[in-house]
Amino acid sequence: MVACGDGAAGFEEVDDVESIRVPSLPGKAEIDPLLGEHDHLVVSGTDADLAAVVLRLLRKDALSGVSVGFVPSSPDSSVGALWGLPKTPLRALALALRGEVDPVPLIRDDVGGVLVGRGQLRLVRGVAYADEQVALRGPAASIEVTPDPGGPGLAVRVVKGTIFKRPTTLYSRAFQIGCIPTRPVRDDVVYERAVNKWTWYRHTEDLRLVRGAV
Repeated sequence: MVACGDGAAGFEEVDDVESIRVPSLPGKAEIDPLLGEHDHLVVSGTDADLAAVVLRLLRKDALSGVSVGFVPSSPDSSVGALWGLPKTPLRALALALRGEVDPVPLIRDDVGGVLVGRGQLRLVRGVAYADEQVALRGPAASIEVTPDPGGPGLAVRVVKGTIFKRPTTLYSRAFQIGCIPTRPVRDDVVYERAVNKWTWYRHTEDLRLVRGAV
């Protein structure tokens, strides 16, 4: 069990659970030493914490050899909602420990990050494509990108107006936009600087996420 940050449950009171407390958004120093010792990691924390751990799996070429269970620290977790994880912490833990691996698309971006839950572009103006499909030409109130298991990898939802908010949804392997400078949001973390172009795309390997029935 990798408990990320002070707010994440470590489940020290649960028998047979070895818990390691690491900072929020753990990096190389905290995660890499675990990869040679374990072929299954359970992450307790936020969606961004999960993304930080998965990024280390990607960097160490360990995606195919390490499965990942997730216990969201918030009932509003996009990852939890997307993949149907239990909202009760102990039920989520039981699934994460003993559930079945069910691979899901892993989304990357063009600045070296990963997306495991929800990516957002807010109040954006530009031209965007979902593969060869035009996703946007002009302004939008928001663009949301999530992994999608049923198609080529990404679900792209575009809301153009602030009054009529019915989204247009496209499915693709990649999404790219050129736009007036904006700060993308990855798993609830705002990117450090404004950018005028951005890409999300499906990685060639899936994330071996535990989400099947116990």
